[in-house]
Amino acid sequence: MKISEMNWLQVEEYLKTDDRAVVPLGCTEQHAYLSLSVDSILAEHVAAEAAEPTGVPVFPVQAYGITPYFMAYPGTVSLKADTYLRIITDILDSLKRTGFRRILFVNGHGGNTPGHTAAIEWMGANSECRVKFHNWWNAPRTFEKVKEIDPIASHASWMENFPWTRLPGIEQPSHQKPMVDLDRMRTFGPEGVREILQDGNFGGYFQRSDEDMNAIWSVAIDETRALIENW
Repeated sequence: MKISEMNWLQVEEYLKTDDRAVVPLGCTEQHAYLSLSVDSILAEHVAAEAAEPTGVPVFPVQAYGITPYFMAYPGTVSLKADTYLRIITDILDSLKRTGFRRILFVNGHGGNTPGHTAAIEWMGANSECRVKFHNWWNAPRTFEKVKEIDPIASHASWMENFPWTRLPGIEQPSHQKPMVDLDRMRTFGPEGVREILQDGNFGGYFQRSDEDMNAIWSVAIDETRALIENW
């Protein structure tokens, strides 16, 4: 039920019996030795796997987000906050116009959180619609599983290192990186952030076993699917 694998006639037929949709939100930014598209890849994978048995269509991921801190790392793309909020509103306007009334945003990037505020404001003017905003990686059950496995987990560390975010031929460091002082880091601009972070990992091991990652993934899928099913 990916929108990219459907035509408009199939969507129109779907809307005769259901009005739910899932929209993944990602970002394009540095993730140390992992893909620059980690947040987009994970949001889209979680959304697609969670929605598959429900028959609810999943739209292509919004691959650009708000990430000004990382602009000193080549390959990062950051949208201005007001641009991003307009994108979220435009997406919602479009979905409503074509017949969707219940929309779940599956978000993979912390910097996109202002989009939640935009969705709440939008619902104020569109009371016949319902919008959920789901940060899949720090949802209660998923984040509890992360901490159970290893409490030192962060941006670009092992907790984002899945088989589908790794790059071929790139070896991950084996040491556990000390956690950065986040409060201090947030007082610097992009160049200062890069000087503090170096490779981009906030802290923690760079990789753990696939068994650990599959355990987290299973919880994330179940937690996200429950949101799709329980409207």
